[in-house]
Amino acid sequence: MSDFNQLVVENAAKQFTLEGDIISVQPFGSGHINDTYRVITSINTGISHLLQRINHHVFPNVEGLMHNIEIVTKHLSKKVKVAEGKRVSDHVLTIVPTLEGQLYTRDSKGNYWRMFILIEDTKSYDIVETEIQAAEGGRAFGLFQKQLSDLDASGIIEVLPNFHNIEFRLENLQKAIAEDACQRVSLVEDKLDFIFDRENRMKTILDLGNRGALPLRITHNDTKFNNVLLDVHDKMQCVIDLDTVMPGYVAYDFGDAIRTIINPVAEDEKDISKIVLNLSLYKAYAEGYLEEANEFLTPLEKETLVDGAFLLPYMQGVRFLTDYIEGDHYYKTKYDEHNLVRTNTQLKLVEEMEKNEEFMRKVIFDCI
Repeated sequence: MSDFNQLVVENAAKQFTLEGDIISVQPFGSGHINDTYRVITSINTGISHLLQRINHHVFPNVEGLMHNIEIVTKHLSKKVKVAEGKRVSDHVLTIVPTLEGQLYTRDSKGNYWRMFILIEDTKSYDIVETEIQAAEGGRAFGLFQKQLSDLDASGIIEVLPNFHNIEFRLENLQKAIAEDACQRVSLVEDKLDFIFDRENRMKTILDLGNRGALPLRITHNDTKFNNVLLDVHDKMQCVIDLDTVMPGYVAYDFGDAIRTIINPVAEDEKDISKIVLNLSLYKAYAEGYLEEANEFLTPLEKETLVDGAFLLPYMQGVRFLTDYIEGDHYYKTKYDEHNLVRTNTQLKLVEEMEKNEEFMRKVIFDCI
């Protein structure tokens, strides 16, 4: 049970407001950051609970993190339309308070714990398989942004500063090049040329935001497809994993979703000739997204959606390459060239998008 014994986890669960006695606490899901457990009690109310240990090494500002989630989920709860036989907690993450009425608890070992109501009878996909799934993922994140569009982003704390700031990421790359701690810069000059040739273009969204031309909104910032729960009919039900909810630009969310949806291979695929864009999934996601988001986005925000699709794989490539040059201390690697292989897949994705930019922009134009 991860690094924790059964007693530690059960004692953590007992700190929250539950009906009945705890009869089972078992590991749940496959998340890589937080440790998650399903909690079942002796009173069958039709509701189960998820207990999570918050990884405070990744998210050191636990108070700010839970502050954000509380504000966002309360706002979403007021907006959700509940079908007959369903509860609000079926469509929005619902925080279960501690016995003292707090959002989280800290144990004697310094571990932070929180609890949510478990959303039952749902499924998620690591890889998008159909256009219907892609469209529903687009609708889910479009609706998520739409429902939060009237919530003041200034009340949300930036728990991971500069997370999608490409200027910051490029500065880190320049520092790594200057230090060249592992004597690897000479091995990647072609990758660096590719990156710096596109530097100005990739700052488009940030520059527009800094000039006040793009509104700062509340965005998810981790829009991989498995952060959408679908129902048994593959219809969207809930957006989950709100740890990275922060102020940002909508194109970041759009771009990260596209990055993970239209690449048909793993992000550490060595044979980059296999990276051929699945444009039908791109089209389906964009149509689903704009079905929900079209009415609240500004014309310029819509124009920058494709820029976001280019930016996010580019930025991920910059991060992988920076880590490679520095000696692979951030991302877990299985072999010496692992981060370089990851860099290659992301930059090839950018290259393939460049070949299809006219189509990608036409899809957005047709949707709006």
